[in-house]
This record gives sequence, structure tokens and C-alpha cells, in this order.
Amino acid sequence: MNGHAPGWPSWAELASPDFEASDSFYCGLFGWYAYTLTVAGMGDYRVFTLGDVQGPEVAGMQALADDAQRPSWACYFRTDDVQGTVDLIKAEGGHELVPVTDVSDLGQMALCADAQGAEFALWKPGNMGGAGVVDEPAAMCWVELACRDVEEARRFYGKVFGWTAVGRNYHSSLYTNFKVGDWSVAGMVLMDERWPPHYPAHWIPYFWVEDCDASAERAVELGGKLRIPPTDIQPGRYAMMTDPTGARLAIISPAPGEGRARPPL
Repeated sequence: MNGHAPGWPSWAELASPDFEASDSFYCGLFGWYAYTLTVAGMGDYRVFTLGDVQGPEVAGMQALADDAQRPSWACYFRTDDVQGTVDLIKAEGGHELVPVTDVSDLGQMALCADAQGAEFALWKPGNMGGAGVVDEPAAMCWVELACRDVEEARRFYGKVFGWTAVGRNYHSSLYTNFKVGDWSVAGMVLMDERWPPHYPAHWIPYFWVEDCDASAERAVELGGKLRIPPTDIQPGRYAMMTDPTGARLAIISPAPGEGRARPPL
């Protein structure tokens, strides 16, 4: 996504305690292939591709840093100045979790958390711009924040990425649509009383599927657990789940005309 402005979602990365189990689940669910990339100073990194092992990259996977880290998906956002964005994040009440790091010649990254503790990552492209395919079946098509203080999140991401927050009503709930100019880049839901009281704020990716019900059924067969069964909302039919290791993700079959438009890569 070298052509995208700062603040655009550019990559999704799974932190997994079991590469074999994660490979089996995601390749079985989305038809992905996977290969191992050895990055100097960082060990083995798993890259998921679409179509075949030579296909475009759709997501990445790394091992858990330690036993205290929970399996999860990290959403990466594009920046042209990683250190400058980290400094702004800290100035606005967020935190730097992993300092600015050069990932060989692929790019530069940092792992951060917002003021409510939701983790996300920054990416400045080098030889890897980000996902090679988006907004297509079996690829990432959306990212979403779940948090308890919507106004604080609107303030934070508005300051850090320059996002504009627009309220929309989906499924009888207020939903925040974050935009860069005229383009929608991310969403946000309120963690209300239906959520466990101690569940942390978090970002998750959505992946496009042709048939939400069939994919949800397949996810359960592969060892996943449905958290929200297939449900109709204005943008389409979606389901929320955890994979066999406990990482949270969503799938969606967009309604006709609801596929998110993007500026050209």
C-alpha cells in the first residue's frame, strides 16, 4: 500500500502460540498458503498468501513474545514517520510497547497502545508495502476497534492519524466510522454491558468471505468458536469468532454495493 496516506490499515499480523494449529485453521478457512520468511535478528516469520505460495501476501504471523502475551491479531497502520507518530501517540496518552524497529529492508515498525490499552502497530513501508490484496474474498477488508470510551477514542485517533469520526446506526447500535478525507478506513463499537467486565479494548481485522454462514460453520469444524453467529447488518452478513488459539477475528459477506471503496494502490 505504498500509495496510501498515513493512517490507512496496511497489514494484519497474528501472534500465535502454535504455528501448526494456526496454519491449519486459516489455510482451511480462507484457502491461504503460507511460507516462512527468516528476518535477520527477528527469527522466523510466517507469511500467508492468497491463491498459492507465490500469490499476493494477505497477512503475517509471528510467535508470542512470552507466556504473558495473549494470542491476538495486530492491525498495522501506515505512517511515513514511525518515530514521529510514536511521539504523538505518547503525547496523546498512548504507550510505546515495542520501540521503532527496522525489519531488515522490508520496512520499519513499532507496536503501540492507545489511551485505553488497545494495541496496534505502525508500519513505514520499505520493500514490503503491506498486504498485496485487500477488499476481495479471503482478504482483509476492514479493521475495527472495540472500546469502552468512544469519545476518548475519537479524540485520540483524530489527533494521531487525523481521522474524522462519523456516527452511523448499525443493528440498533451507534457505530463510529473513521474516515480519511472521503475514504472510510476503520470502525469502532462500544464495549457495553454485554461484554465481560475485564475484557480489554482491542482492534480486530475483518476478512471477506463469499458465504458467511458456510464460512462460520467451517470455522467451527476447524476448531474455532463463534462469539457472534452470522448476523445481518446494513454492510452485510457477519460473524465474530476466536480461532483455536483464542485470537479474535471477524468475517463478513458484504451486501451488494457495500464493499468498501479504496483509492487505487
